[in-house]
Amino acid sequence: MMHKTRGARATVGAALAIGAIAVLSGCGTAGGGGSAPSAEAEKLGDMEGQVSILAWPGYVEDGSNDPSVDWVSGFEDKTGCTVTSKSYGTSDEAVNLMKTGDYDVVAASGDATLRLIAAGDVAPVNTDLIPSYAGVYDFLKEKEWNSVDGQSYGVPHGYGANLLLYNTDAVTPAPTSWSAVFDDASAHSGKVTAYDSPIYIADAAVYLMAHQPDLGIKNPYALDEKQFQAAVDLLTKQREHIGEYWSDYLKEIQSFETGDSVVGTTWQVIQNSLEAEGAKTAVVLPDEGATGWSDTWMIASKAKSPNCAYAWLDWIASPEVNAQATAYFGEAPSSQAACDYRDDCEAYHAGDADYASKIWYWTTPIQKCVDGRTDVKCVDYATWTESWAQIKG
Repeated sequence: MMHKTRGARATVGAALAIGAIAVLSGCGTAGGGGSAPSAEAEKLGDMEGQVSILAWPGYVEDGSNDPSVDWVSGFEDKTGCTVTSKSYGTSDEAVNLMKTGDYDVVAASGDATLRLIAAGDVAPVNTDLIPSYAGVYDFLKEKEWNSVDGQSYGVPHGYGANLLLYNTDAVTPAPTSWSAVFDDASAHSGKVTAYDSPIYIADAAVYLMAHQPDLGIKNPYALDEKQFQAAVDLLTKQREHIGEYWSDYLKEIQSFETGDSVVGTTWQVIQNSLEAEGAKTAVVLPDEGATGWSDTWMIASKAKSPNCAYAWLDWIASPEVNAQATAYFGEAPSSQAACDYRDDCEAYHAGDADYASKIWYWTTPIQKCVDGRTDVKCVDYATWTESWAQIKG
């Protein structure tokens, strides 16, 4: 699992608004001489011979880190597109790197996708040019973090939930609510842990949706001033009971092994690791639901190798390859067919639409409320970032 650096993010500059979106032009491309596909294109041109990919660590493995982990070489052999890749540590870093124009493809989390779309740095995709897209779970398609007005901007990669992890000896009875880290956090004061990111404000909002319905929160990423302040107040109150915030999953594993933490937010892969070590821990998707992630493969609006880029999106979403990549990363795959190549889909609740419906996937908070409200402005991610720094102190 290499998703551990989704922690601190730099401040987003200007407030976001979904405006004019750049599309892939129809002009010639570098390399192979084929024409660049647009969102309306019916077929791809010649492969350009190379493709540059920006992604989270662990998403583009060519065997150099582990000889047994390689889904890049097969792509290069099949398409003739040589892959160069760069990994990034935070969504803010990815957003900034995409502005350089150096990358054809980016794997983006939901707290970055709308920023990339609004800035015109990524293009609409014609999913008809991506055969593997048909097999992707419907509950991951055309969502608010990967599409705008019904237009897809990429291909889902994998997904997961931010779960509640607890020490089975120290936390009894077994918790079924996020109250264990919020209203009841004092019971384990100093040994509560939480994910270190401004997007964690949404976790507080999920809790408030259930426990303070009068606030009228319908989407944890669409918070007006009053709703946002309630979430900030809850997190400020929680702060006195937090032993440590985490963004590196290895540190959370160690913290639960030593007993420094006994309850907090986590990922399934962390529990898998703890369980393998014999730790007395368990996880639960609380009654209120949870936040989570669904990453998206996107194509740069000024991609120098758009045909190879489309080929990569199809390759990484194909069942066997998607199974390899998401298993290595520690998340559910994007299609049921991928589970034919994995033996742990059940642990990740892959394809369980009811389970998936309880996950609020990371989405960039913007002033244009993503819950559909037009009578108010929602608090944007820049303010989330500023407030998170104040909460932590």
